[in-house]
Amino acid sequence: MAVLIDPARWPAHGTRFAHLASDQSLTELHGFARDNAVPFRAFDHDHYDIPAARIEELVAAGAIRVEARELVRRVAGAGLRVRGTDRQPRRDQAVRRLARSWSRMLPDQVETGRRLLDRWQEDHRHYHDVRHLAHLLDALEALTDGSPSLPVGLAAWFHDAVYTGTAGVDERASADLAVAELSAIGLPSGLVSEVKRLVLLTISHQPWEGDLAGAQLVDADLAILGQVPGRYQLYLRGIRLEHPNLSDRQFGLARAGVVRALLGAEKLFGTPTGQRLWLNQARHNLVDELLRWQAVMGPDHLSERP
Repeated sequence: MAVLIDPARWPAHGTRFAHLASDQSLTELHGFARDNAVPFRAFDHDHYDIPAARIEELVAAGAIRVEARELVRRVAGAGLRVRGTDRQPRRDQAVRRLARSWSRMLPDQVETGRRLLDRWQEDHRHYHDVRHLAHLLDALEALTDGSPSLPVGLAAWFHDAVYTGTAGVDERASADLAVAELSAIGLPSGLVSEVKRLVLLTISHQPWEGDLAGAQLVDADLAILGQVPGRYQLYLRGIRLEHPNLSDRQFGLARAGVVRALLGAEKLFGTPTGQRLWLNQARHNLVDELLRWQAVMGPDHLSERP
């Protein structure tokens, strides 16, 4: 069992990059990266991208040199390799997918769709961007046999259309935007009100019993929790990058609170399909994250306020 590093052969940003990976666990990999000041932003699904200038230093710290093929083989053998549809799509792929989705939903409202896509591509977004929206829509299709209702589909597009990283404030502003945009194109007031209600529901993520539309939207929004560990870790990286104003300690305390709330929820997923598809993996990911924060900060510190 070891932390591995392959030769720097991948050109980018005026240098070449190697891959740092573990053939044991992501916990081992993250711990080694943290101990050696490798930034979390360098993580990519199942490895860290390492500039050539840092290879010797990391080898001296204990990383073992291997060829690229051996690194891939050992990571795959440990069950840590993230492949194909489990990987986060590129932004350009997500944009194309979203453009098709909008044209099927409201084909006569091209400009509204373009304005929303512009919002979802704002520079400060790292997780709550077009890739999150595309993943949410894919999850909705899984929950609805490919046919989400119009209110749920529209609520998905608007639920984080305004995003500053301020919980509650963003959802209310997004709901107000939905009312303004959808009223302007002449959609029925009852439909607009339902979209607003659903967007606001993403503040608490707790639909009432029997609220199928609400449960579908919330489950799709939380589906990221039930992805393979490497994809879940990429979600965490995106969330961390969206809060550069927080110190690592502040972020850890905030995340620990979020994770505890999710683990303590009476129902993490409200639909039978959501429970079947994502519940077990979500619990594993959340428990693993909380254990990592305890290892980093100590259990006595996690009850503090951020």
